[in-house]
Amino acid sequence: MATVKKSKKLSFEEAVTELEATVAKLEQDDISLDESISLFTRGVELTGLCNGILNEIEGRIVKLVEGGEKEVREEPL
Repeated sequence: MATVKKSKKLSFEEAVTELEATVAKLEQDDISLDESISLFTRGVELTGLCNGILNEIEGRIVKLVEGGEKEVREEPL
């Protein structure tokens, strides 16, 4: 059965790399139904993790806006 990495918090890049490897394993013809389900479950978890990271980063992005008196202020994007 597929091994599941849950103990350490993955970076976005690590999660994407693991997700790609998981998809590649799922595309193989010689895996059992149990392993397929386990891999699919992990893929869903990794997709959620990646989406969460992207949402967090999106929330931190700010747009610089030049004000009327040449002042610069930050506004949420």
